[in-house]
Amino acid sequence: MRKIILYIATSLNGKIARKDGSIDWLESIPNPDKEDYGFNTFFESVDTTIQGNTTYQQVMGWDIEFPYKGKKNYVLTTKAHPEKSPYVEFVNHHPEEFIKTLKQQNGKDIWLIGGGKVNTLLLNAGLIDEIRLFLMPVLLPDGIDLFEGSPELTHLHLFKEHKYKSGVLELNYRVENQKRMK
Repeated sequence: MRKIILYIATSLNGKIARKDGSIDWLESIPNPDKEDYGFNTFFESVDTTIQGNTTYQQVMGWDIEFPYKGKKNYVLTTKAHPEKSPYVEFVNHHPEEFIKTLKQQNGKDIWLIGGGKVNTLLLNAGLIDEIRLFLMPVLLPDGIDLFEGSPELTHLHLFKEHKYKSGVLELNYRVENQKRMK
């Protein structure tokens, strides 16, 4: 079965973006070694992405080429009639059931890009297998939480950690006690 991996950066106080969705603060962190924090290797290990509509709209506003080309991309939305896109397929009915089916299909692992609402939805549904968290050495005065709303009590098992010269701490967790799919 394919794994869903939440691969994401967060501030020390648990924010994944500013209130307006901006992630400009990531560029403010010194990175003299031009470290990619394992992103290229991770990106090659997945063939599918999942993100929420707010995150997708933020990415589309960056004025860059769509960054996840070559992958199958799904956007979870509550809109009854989402717009058409050449890059993504919108999922607006029963996202948990859709993702359970997706995990059972053949393929590489699945990257859960975020945002905070989708992270909580999939965590509470028992669908996240791993969390690869990059704890950035910065505090944000406000912003979007890693898990918005009410995440359920969930135990995690730390199976890898790495400290980078830049002060970034990579923490890799396996999600332990959740409602697991049958």
